[in-house]
Amino acid sequence: MNINSTLGTLNFRTSSYSDRSNCVAVADLPGGAVVRDSKHPERGHLAFSGTEWIALLRTARS
Repeated sequence: MNINSTLGTLNFRTSSYSDRSNCVAVADLPGGAVVRDSKHPERGHLAFSGTEWIALLRTARS
């Protein structure tokens, strides 16, 4: 899957971990997720495989 070609069609939502100064938007992908700065979406994104995303969430919640 070419993530760059699908970014415009993804449904980004604000992360529950965001606050007014640190806004992160997340979109689900088949088998993973994409994260971007919701204040500056033009600055790029980080794509995670499902395994990487689960590991990130486990670390953030601990």
